[in-house]
Amino acid sequence: MLRVRRRCLVCEWEGEFEEPGEADVIGTPCASCHAPTERVEVISCRSALETRNVHAAQLGRLGGLRGGPARASALSPERRREIAILAARARWNRRIA
Repeated sequence: MLRVRRRCLVCEWEGEFEEPGEADVIGTPCASCHAPTERVEVISCRSALETRNVHAAQLGRLGGLRGGPARASALSPERRREIAILAARARWNRRIA
């Protein structure tokens, strides 16, 4: 995947997009006038893991689906309440930068 900057060929609009590496230089329509855009700059290149083990991913998902409810059923109602209060406090005490 490439993070690129594109410019409209007609109205000089510019924007950033993520697109596959094999995408054409002339491509994505402009957001304002819908004319073709050209790739002006490649900002970053991110390579995805080519071969993922599908079976390992399914096992990880299965563990996640089982783990949460199992943990919740093992906790007492008081402890679940304490965890919920701590989570709410952490959420609301976050500073916005």
